[in-house]
Amino acid sequence: MELDITTVDSFSSKPFGGNPAAVCVIPDGVALSDTEMQQIAAEMNLSETAFLSCRPDLTFQSGQEFNLRWFTPTCEVPLCGHGTLASAAVLFKCRSNSNKELVFHTLSGELSAVLDGDFIGINLPLAVDVCATNREEIEELLLLSVGDLPVQEVQYSSSTKKLLVRLNDSVTMEQLTSIHPDTTAMLASHSGKVRGVIVTVKSKDCYDFVSRYFAPWNGIPEDPVTGSAHTVLAAYWGRVLKKDKMFACQCSKRSGELKIEVCDNRVHISGQASIVMTGKIYPRGK
Repeated sequence: MELDITTVDSFSSKPFGGNPAAVCVIPDGVALSDTEMQQIAAEMNLSETAFLSCRPDLTFQSGQEFNLRWFTPTCEVPLCGHGTLASAAVLFKCRSNSNKELVFHTLSGELSAVLDGDFIGINLPLAVDVCATNREEIEELLLLSVGDLPVQEVQYSSSTKKLLVRLNDSVTMEQLTSIHPDTTAMLASHSGKVRGVIVTVKSKDCYDFVSRYFAPWNGIPEDPVTGSAHTVLAAYWGRVLKKDKMFACQCSKRSGELKIEVCDNRVHISGQASIVMTGKIYPRGK
């Protein structure tokens, strides 16, 4: 068995920026077990590997609906924004799909992707359950995440299991980029309801807000640019800033920009994508 696999840098107009995802294309008639998909994701060792397959009687070139799953190096995840963007990029750029809009059937329901010039927009569920949480329960986790930087507010989304830590408005983007969370200690200190920590601050530049994201519980010390984290960020900052349209930057070392629009409990996130590498993978040897 040989499968096509492609590495895509999502939320980047050029190679080696944004967030890399591997997209493994599963042809009709081929079945991969969950164990095989997990092994491939561990072998690729990126924050996520996407597994893309056709719906019945459709092709990758002309079909509009597809099945999509995502695995980190250690587990399957219910939602992955940059992996969805990467999968759409593979269909549009590598498979010359003739549609302008695609639909993916996922663990998070139906997700759409729309081609708009050089950008691809993905439509994700908004994390409408973001609300204040008890800081006493997570005080050690906060210290490990942001050190002595002043924290203005802490919120939590139970649907995504993501903790949002808003730093004081006096904190600069440079200070945010300079933090070095102890992700090993984070993993050891908290194994309960939190599966990811978003650290964010209101921007003083061209962005509405900036952020970083850490998820050692999913085998991802830091995720460079995270679509799913922005389902939480869009809900929070949209409410705080009283905006439906926002422009954000996830300021990891690779960095990436995201155009965001909130509408009817959904969030439309647009970004560019760069194809970096294509090849074959042999999950059962050659």
